[in-house]
Amino acid sequence: MTEWEPAQDQINRVYDGLYTEAEKGGYRLNPDVELVKDLIRGLLINEKRYGYWNCPCRLARGIKDEDLDIICPCDYRDADILKYGACYCGLYVSEAVFKGEKSVASIPESRPPEAVRKKTVAERFIAPNTNSRINATATPLSLAYPVWRCKVCGYLCARDSPPEICPVCRAKKERFERFL
Repeated sequence: MTEWEPAQDQINRVYDGLYTEAEKGGYRLNPDVELVKDLIRGLLINEKRYGYWNCPCRLARGIKDEDLDIICPCDYRDADILKYGACYCGLYVSEAVFKGEKSVASIPESRPPEAVRKKTVAERFIAPNTNSRINATATPLSLAYPVWRCKVCGYLCARDSPPEICPVCRAKKERFERFL
């Protein structure tokens, strides 16, 4: 049986749209156009299989609620770009990689194991060995990452440091403040 294959003109259209969207959001696509088009091919095949753009470099469960963190652009993109210069599959890259000032090496998987992903919000935000309970006035006692807020548009993100450019309003890193 032959697997469904997207047409080259469809891949080209998606590439053009993705490139424009990335630029508007302050991101860069990998300058290796053939690699990007191969990844787009994988995204389109996954969309046909699952109904959504599951990252082509990760195995999907085929259950959207369980794959939300790996729908492109995945939840790990910004942290991987900041730390390694590219996202896990290499679709998105840092400005330095885009300009050829930095090369990309192997990028380790950032996605936590399934057992960690299935924890409830309360289990993730309450410090272990405490009797604290989450309620309407409680604040998280222990966060995995600090939360940053864009002072221009209010965008929030949880990561080690704020993004270089806000993906919503394109404000620069210095316009972010520590929120939590």
